[in-house]
Amino acid sequence: MKTGCKYGTHRVIEPQGTLPQPALKVDNTMSIYDNELLIDVTTLNIDSASFTQIKKACKGDIEKMEEMIFSIVEERGKMQNPVTGSGGMLIGKVREIGPNFPDKSLKIGDKIATLVSLSLTPLKISRIKNINFDNDQVDVEAQAILFESGIYAVLPNDIPEKLALAVLDVAGAPAQTERLVKAGDTVCIIGGGGKSGVLCSYQAMKNAGPTGKVIVVEYSKENAQRIRDLNLATHVVVADATNVMEVYNKVMEITNGEGCDVTINNVNVPSTEMTSILVTKDDGLVYFFSMATSFSKAALGAEGVGKDINLIVGNGYAKGHAELSLNIIRESETVKELFSKLYV
Repeated sequence: MKTGCKYGTHRVIEPQGTLPQPALKVDNTMSIYDNELLIDVTTLNIDSASFTQIKKACKGDIEKMEEMIFSIVEERGKMQNPVTGSGGMLIGKVREIGPNFPDKSLKIGDKIATLVSLSLTPLKISRIKNINFDNDQVDVEAQAILFESGIYAVLPNDIPEKLALAVLDVAGAPAQTERLVKAGDTVCIIGGGGKSGVLCSYQAMKNAGPTGKVIVVEYSKENAQRIRDLNLATHVVVADATNVMEVYNKVMEITNGEGCDVTINNVNVPSTEMTSILVTKDDGLVYFFSMATSFSKAALGAEGVGKDINLIVGNGYAKGHAELSLNIIRESETVKELFSKLYV
């Protein structure tokens, strides 16, 4: 049994010399190297931007969506949407552990959720059993490879599998919110009604405290009412985040023209970069968790309107992010009930 590169470069077919995530094609042969993990996959959690794009391209036709998912994996050896560049994550059971895989506490049969993107994970699908429009989850018979450097979480016993998957899929966002938001801050959550938005809103309210403000911008009236009902914001704005000036004017009115210390963008559609930038104070920061973000638009747009702000790329990994996000479900019965209703 050979030893592979800890970062998975031995699996890259095209172009040679790059890492698996930006690679156009990876080797998805399911015989493992001695520092890899083989997983029997039960569910793929396609990231929101990717799922939305596939659904739109196939006009909601499930058979066509299945064909598209199969074709992406067959062409690339991984589930990386060629339009959005994004992937998602998976849950499954450990089938085989390479003798040099670093975690010696892991056991065959353990149920795990990968915390690295499907956009870099070698994957082979035998059958698609179900596509769920409500939670972006695809039940499959499949296998996947996790590299030595790949991070994952053993699924907890106190939280149902699919609920844990829904939470862990976006765990980076509330963890970064916990880092970025301070007591007394004014925070804007753009796209606050989805999975990542709800968790970010909860964490922002917790961090900002009674002297802070949390403004949620949400396109859907139903999602906006959900945020109000759960008391996850001090102010809720119903608006289209692609309509820059509409959102800007409403947020400026709430903040008395001052803008926000921290803006967190969770939307799954493009062209919301300037909305995030304009509602943010000079010396403030914008965290783009959305994979629909164009970072060139954000950088050049901030320059174009003379905004001296920090733009943070939505890294989905932060130390302790899995436990922090699962603890939100443990702390808040109302958030747990909502996620159970929507995503399980």
